[in-house]
Amino acid sequence: MSILGNRVLRTEDPKFLTSGGTYVADVELPDGAAHVVFVRSTVAHATIAAIDVDEARSMPGVIDVVTADDLDVGPMPPAMPMINQDMAQPLLATGRVRHVGEPVGVVIAETVAQGLDAAEMVLVDYEPLETLVDPEAALDSAVQLFPDAGTNVAMAIDAGKMSADLDDCEVVISHRIINQRVAPVPIESRVAAAYWTDEGRLVHYASSQGSHPVRDSICGVLGLEKDQVRVISPDVGGGFGAKGRTYVEEVLVGWLSRRVGRPLLWAETRSENLVGMGHGRGQIQYVELGGSRDGTITGYRLRVVQEAGAYPSMGALLPWMTRTMLTGVYDITNAEFSSTSVVTNTTATAAYRGAGRPEAAAAIERAVDLFAAEIGMDPADVRRKNLLSPDVFPYKTVAGTNYDSGDYATALEKVLAEAGYEGLRSEQASRRERGDRIQLGIGLAVYVEITGGGGGSEYGSVELLPDGRVLAKTGSSPYGQGHHTAWAMLVADRLGLDVEDVTVVHGDTDEIPTGSVTGGSRSVQIAGSSIHDAAGRLSDLARDKAADLLEAAADDIVHDTEERRFHVAGTPARSVSWAEVADAAAADSNPLVGISDFSQGGATFPFGAHLAVVEVDTETGKVELRRMVACDDAGTLLNPLLAEGQVHGGLAQGVAQALYEEIRYDDDGNPLTATLADYAIVTSAELPSFERLVTETPTDLNPLGAKGIGESGTIGATPAVHNAVCDAVSHLGVDHIDMPCTPEKVWQAIRSAAS
Repeated sequence: MSILGNRVLRTEDPKFLTSGGTYVADVELPDGAAHVVFVRSTVAHATIAAIDVDEARSMPGVIDVVTADDLDVGPMPPAMPMINQDMAQPLLATGRVRHVGEPVGVVIAETVAQGLDAAEMVLVDYEPLETLVDPEAALDSAVQLFPDAGTNVAMAIDAGKMSADLDDCEVVISHRIINQRVAPVPIESRVAAAYWTDEGRLVHYASSQGSHPVRDSICGVLGLEKDQVRVISPDVGGGFGAKGRTYVEEVLVGWLSRRVGRPLLWAETRSENLVGMGHGRGQIQYVELGGSRDGTITGYRLRVVQEAGAYPSMGALLPWMTRTMLTGVYDITNAEFSSTSVVTNTTATAAYRGAGRPEAAAAIERAVDLFAAEIGMDPADVRRKNLLSPDVFPYKTVAGTNYDSGDYATALEKVLAEAGYEGLRSEQASRRERGDRIQLGIGLAVYVEITGGGGGSEYGSVELLPDGRVLAKTGSSPYGQGHHTAWAMLVADRLGLDVEDVTVVHGDTDEIPTGSVTGGSRSVQIAGSSIHDAAGRLSDLARDKAADLLEAAADDIVHDTEERRFHVAGTPARSVSWAEVADAAAADSNPLVGISDFSQGGATFPFGAHLAVVEVDTETGKVELRRMVACDDAGTLLNPLLAEGQVHGGLAQGVAQALYEEIRYDDDGNPLTATLADYAIVTSAELPSFERLVTETPTDLNPLGAKGIGESGTIGATPAVHNAVCDAVSHLGVDHIDMPCTPEKVWQAIRSAAS
């Protein structure tokens, strides 16, 4: 009987819940390890007149102090060629600083405390420059962050052949929507360690979403060949997309280790993390949506101004993914998109759970609610009227995106029924009629997202060990998803073994030949399919070996996964076990290894519907989330327990963006949310028990029928909760409140509408 689709407990958890994992800071480095502390800019935009490191060098325990003048490597170019290449980031600030927190120097010391004390003694003479914080102001500002570039535009996407004509629409709504900047805040912040072997190889430990991309970045900046660098990513305490890129600090650790001839460890503080690690979202969206008064949507236009931060990286590319998912789940063929990504004197933006797709859903789902309010129609009915029907798939959108499969109406109806939608609307009407202080809000979102859209393949191998157990190697790098459990399930199911018989190895460029960034919810459908295929290949090799032992033709050998044996067809009494096959392979000094490098023929498109119920205190603006009903479809589920964990985390982060989280700066570029006392991350105390529903609409693009699940929660939850808050106070004359819907914002919106 297959174990796939069962709720198998995570094999990773006993370690994490008892002795703990092995993170980069836990790695036992060679003798003589020292510590790296970065000196960071305290101003957002300035030229550097001078840096005095003399006093710092004389401090106790200090081994070295380094500034840009000491470097012979760098800068780090933007992540993709379509980003303005004149906006490269120096490894240490050279000539000027462009955001608070930018590294301007490094102290290497025997202890972290000594390094911190010495860093305080590094004196930097700044000559302030005018600061740009507002991305819209950066569009045509005379202030240039990169004078040689001659512009603040890092990347632009024009409408191209897409052109929306809204002139014939009976009703057109337009609105400016803020999809605010947020921080990933993984439990484990950025950490790196490095040392050089006697053979001249760099060994680098990375808290990352992929050891091979880190290796390639290090090689590119330091001018090394790939065989000169070994990167190991052990257990990783969260990434959320922001650890999908390599940061200048990480690259420098290896260079510094060679300079001082000692192993080095760098681990940032939480305050450093909030100003140094890439932020997410950061879009200003101008939406226009038009249609007829019967609820039919006939045109949609979205223009985006994207915050790229001081040094454009993956964040500058986010609008491309927003464009990809422009029209969402709706039958809209008259649509248009354009965007401009600009640099500002703020921390760079990066990929963050969903990376451009939550932004697309936030725009279209908020626009649908605004349209429904304008024509006086229930937002559920507007959605029903415009959803793509199941019989249109595969479907190509006006943006050129090829949806594989979907059944959006079923997801919506299941959520409405489970929530008791009509009853909720009735209760809402009663509260409004009574003029209750506590008003009820109901918010909907129906979403579709793209997963596995980056293309490429993923390495997987499954090797039979001498004791009959197997070793699976994967190019994917987990950071909380449960890959070791999932891959062990796939191997055990294909080979007829127990999950405990499978050991999974990841994250070491010396052990695994190739690997990609683990992101975009690609793991199960690509890396999982590769492991599944590799296990099948090992089964075939084992059948050949069993044929030799049984003195039969390989085509006559049956692999009985239920009995866990190989036997001659029609003669089950003549059989051999996995252990016997392993012994024979060992005797031949010919280990049996199934190897795969699976690539998918296109992206997959998970979807779902979320419904949020909130209560809003109209006198204080306080919002409480009472219910969250979510139906998510990620194709065939390998392990519902793992999927549930992914959705729960995503829902929490979506709720957090809608209600609590926001990175803020003052006009001078000073961060106002640089500690967790100021940056309001969500906790379990603010969340209800989520009510989950599941549908499974398989894809035919991979042998598992699986789509991605890791980002679904954030994509549907954010607009559902946002719409619920706006709905709660819409009868008071409030049409829109920008996220996060804090008590202050809600209270001000109510007061403004009443005045």
